[in-house]
Amino acid sequence: MTTRPSPHLSLEEPELRRTEPESGPHPRSAGPTLGASLLGFALICLDSSIVNVALPAIDGSLGGGMAGLQWVVDAYTLAFAALMLSTGAFADRVGASRACASGIALFTLASAACGLAPSLPVLVGARVVQGVAAALVLPASLALVRRAYPEPARRARAVATWAAGGSVAVALGPVAGGALTTAWNWRAIFFVNLPLGAVALLLLLRAPRSPRRPAPLDLPGQVTAAVALTALTFAVIERGPAGLAALGIAVVAAALFVRGEGRHPHPMVPLGLFRSGAVRTAVFAGIACSVAFFGSVFVFSLFFQQVQGRSALVSGLLFLPMTGLIAVTNVAAGKLTGRYGARVPMLAGQLIAIAGLLTLLVVGAGTPGPAVALLLVPLAFGCALTVPPLTALMMDAVPAERAGLAAGVLNAARQTAGGLGIAVFGALVAHGFATGMRTALLIAVALLALSVLVTARRR
Repeated sequence: MTTRPSPHLSLEEPELRRTEPESGPHPRSAGPTLGASLLGFALICLDSSIVNVALPAIDGSLGGGMAGLQWVVDAYTLAFAALMLSTGAFADRVGASRACASGIALFTLASAACGLAPSLPVLVGARVVQGVAAALVLPASLALVRRAYPEPARRARAVATWAAGGSVAVALGPVAGGALTTAWNWRAIFFVNLPLGAVALLLLLRAPRSPRRPAPLDLPGQVTAAVALTALTFAVIERGPAGLAALGIAVVAAALFVRGEGRHPHPMVPLGLFRSGAVRTAVFAGIACSVAFFGSVFVFSLFFQQVQGRSALVSGLLFLPMTGLIAVTNVAAGKLTGRYGARVPMLAGQLIAIAGLLTLLVVGAGTPGPAVALLLVPLAFGCALTVPPLTALMMDAVPAERAGLAAGVLNAARQTAGGLGIAVFGALVAHGFATGMRTALLIAVALLALSVLVTARRR
């Protein structure tokens, strides 16, 4: 299951020895580079939130029921998560500018395929391609920003701008999804990516080409990770005999992944990384927050429309207080982390999120929409307060040369958890919405409570 690269990589792979002839980044190219990177990152973040309010419309058009809706969301999330572990190394091998351009182009074409999909299987397949493209764009776009701004202070501001673009896209996603679905139909939520992708590609034409660097790839690890995640999600969504078979495949693939990572000379996920208590704490907190946040957004997107009978536009607007708070809270959380360290804001954020989830237990079919919108705010505020410090905790726990690897592991864990949360919560509400919704909320509470205990032990 493992492959051992030659110690004479430069002789066996001469194309990796060649460095691009261009010089360092020109000051005039920094603006277009940042614009392209920000727009590419915003595109993939927008797609993680714009789809939710369109799910009932997709079900009405293509069918598939609850399981089909779960796959529309999870096909993107799981492909994104599984490939996140290795696309950073791929971007190094081919150059960040090429990787980013390829990812944006592929994402744009896949968006067109989603919008034209004649059936649910075609839509799900195109969503998988979108996830693959998103995994290419994220690390490459950040690498482009870092290279375009060599001076540390300007680079810090540029990275903050890049990150803010993603937060704004997540906040606008439900509103844009509701407006587009209401004004036209659900296909518009994918077609809107076409002009945005085209603009990003045009801006990339003014960005200097990035050099290629030798970077080992762990293909067996990538394959076994993708199989394990996909099979586990299939088992949760589909259940029955097929689900049991998928669960067995997931267990075998996970075992092969762990065995292979322990033996590979350049593992995609070095198992020694998890010997650090700080790493374990950060990853578990990220998992708990992602399950709670993304699972709840999925459930309440269906609740507003299928239980309360609201339009997609109104449903999207009801999410605005929740999502609009995220960017501001992220900035505040960063400042709190700098002043108090990671532990205090992490504990505060998780406790607030737990309180928010518990108050959501009172929500019923007759609860006014604005009241539900306000009750969702503490959950978003708590998770937004938790994520920046847990990210800082993860980065501080590893050497500087492993920062990219650590970021990939953390983001992959969070994306995977979000996908599995949607699968589990969707399965619960499929068999009685009110009871399933409360059970899902209590599962999120239990995960966050356990994360609080783990975090509290960190000194």
